[in-house]
Amino acid sequence: MAQITAVVSGARAAYNQGKTRSVEFRIQQLKALERMITEKKEEFVLALKKDLHKNPFAVEIYEMSGILSEISLAINKLPVWAAPEHVPKSMMTLMDTVYIHREPLGVVLIIGAWNYPLATVVQPLVGAIAAGNAAILKPSEVSVNTAQLLGEILPQYLDKDLYPIINGGPTVATEVLKSPFDHILYTGGTNVGRIVMEAAAKNLTPVTLELGGKSPCYVDKDCDLDVACRRIAWGRYTNSGQTCIAPDYILCDKSVQDELVKKISTTIVEFYGADPQKSPDYGRIVNQRHFKRLMSLLEGAKVAYGGQNNEEDLYIAPTIVTDVDPNSKIMQEEIFGPLLPIVTVTSADEAIGFINKRDKPLALYIFSQDKKLIKRMIAETSSGGVTANDCMIHYSVDTLPFGGVGKSGIGAYHGKFSFETFSHRRACVLKSLGFEKLNSVRYAPATDSKQKWTLWLLKKRRGGGKMRLIALALLGALFAVMMKFYFFK
Repeated sequence: MAQITAVVSGARAAYNQGKTRSVEFRIQQLKALERMITEKKEEFVLALKKDLHKNPFAVEIYEMSGILSEISLAINKLPVWAAPEHVPKSMMTLMDTVYIHREPLGVVLIIGAWNYPLATVVQPLVGAIAAGNAAILKPSEVSVNTAQLLGEILPQYLDKDLYPIINGGPTVATEVLKSPFDHILYTGGTNVGRIVMEAAAKNLTPVTLELGGKSPCYVDKDCDLDVACRRIAWGRYTNSGQTCIAPDYILCDKSVQDELVKKISTTIVEFYGADPQKSPDYGRIVNQRHFKRLMSLLEGAKVAYGGQNNEEDLYIAPTIVTDVDPNSKIMQEEIFGPLLPIVTVTSADEAIGFINKRDKPLALYIFSQDKKLIKRMIAETSSGGVTANDCMIHYSVDTLPFGGVGKSGIGAYHGKFSFETFSHRRACVLKSLGFEKLNSVRYAPATDSKQKWTLWLLKKRRGGGKMRLIALALLGALFAVMMKFYFFK
């Protein structure tokens, strides 16, 4: 594994040359990345078709559009993001320059996931480049065609020393994690997330973990069920359910369970036809291991719709499971497939209690026309993100952070949050060597008078706005006069 060490060392050597500190260089690399996505679109479509049966629509909308949007935002905003951020001053620093300087962390590691193998590698890379880092990329070996394609074409567009790709399986990933990095961003399952965090801890490396969990979807019996069922079906069965923020299960009143099954099944036929296996819009399970895992979750379950499968084709039909026991196997782990359990509850109170007894999910979905109920569920539960009356849409808003909480993840990225994740916010105070007599209140020997003045200067003042700044300036001038009168006469 000496080759891995050489790649990481090479990236650090390239970073230490200082090229990435230039905003112009970063923008040039972002534009090159943008060209790669647009010029190699057909190659990516073919690779993702082989890996996950994705059609051109799914590739462009769910893989590429987010990347291109992030690149465009970063190019337009980077000069502002990277500029010094001047902050309010204290009385002690009125005559100084006080600001936050954002500097790159150094050499970061980005480990992608197999379900969206292009987006989960390249989208965080945008933030890493924008912040001025070197980045080692480790795509998921499960989506082998996309990983190989990235390994071939990325060096054709980006600086190959600063942004190398390392392909391989778990053994390779384990070796990569032994190297010291300045930050690691990992997208994937909780079990591997623990391994990543443990390896990072040995080098005191900070991490961003984009994990998952069982994201609940509460359906109020008084909402528009037709609209709700269409949006839930879209969120659950897109990419054959292999989406970390897909609604994992429904919570609803027993009186609407049958109606939900009927309307969701009608929507499935509308989306994918009577036989989804023949639909160009319906995906496949990524491999045989995950196929068998999903089928095992259906053992002993009451399948109300779907359930058809073909192991050779890695096909599992859109499936709905009803009258689900909260302790059943399908409710013990993130499903990550086209199975939708329905758990009945008697009230919103019971739904909130059910959610709060479990690990904090990556997303929470609430379908209701009652705005007070929506706000109450947001206030009384915890999740990485929330979308009311739709599914997964919060992921697409680049002004919102995307990330988990608790066991669903650590940290966040997207838009400016990606830039912040891969930046160090350096506190800077630039003082003059003049006015030394004004500093005497903090020097020995201590006196009661010095103590009172220092405490007054350090005391947090309330209020804000221009009037506060004017008042501070006047107080500063008065302070200087008084200091001269009391201490230097």
